[in-house]
Amino acid sequence: MSHDTAPTVRALRAEDREVWQELWTAYLAFYETRVAPEVFDTTFARLLGEDPRDFSALVAEVDDDVVGLTHYLFHRHAWKIEEVCYLQDLYARPEMRGRGVGRALIEGVYAAADAHGAATVYWLTQTFNDNARRLYDRIGVVTPFIKYQRP
Repeated sequence: MSHDTAPTVRALRAEDREVWQELWTAYLAFYETRVAPEVFDTTFARLLGEDPRDFSALVAEVDDDVVGLTHYLFHRHAWKIEEVCYLQDLYARPEMRGRGVGRALIEGVYAAADAHGAATVYWLTQTFNDNARRLYDRIGVVTPFIKYQRP
């Protein structure tokens, strides 16, 4: 695989199941979490499903090898008429970081959001995720919100 080839972004396909699971497992491990096998099955089925409440997925390829993924969701927002887009998961193989994979995936989500009529795209990351935040600071705007969740 050439590290000089620009990544291309496309929708997730059924035949991507194995590489998708490998990448998503690595993403979850980065965040020090795991999910049960049935969550993999359900999530993959939803990513390919037709229900508008389900997540969608894009993958990045370099030289026909899948090297990154992103999951995103459109949902209603109480402050807007149009839906907004939540980018939940973004992952690039470690050896591909800094080579435009993350940027290409985020721009792919931006394009999907534009096609959907959702001007707002947002995501969360951990404060210590410095590598990702260097990209996010160039392609997005940090907000003052702090996330809370039920214990």
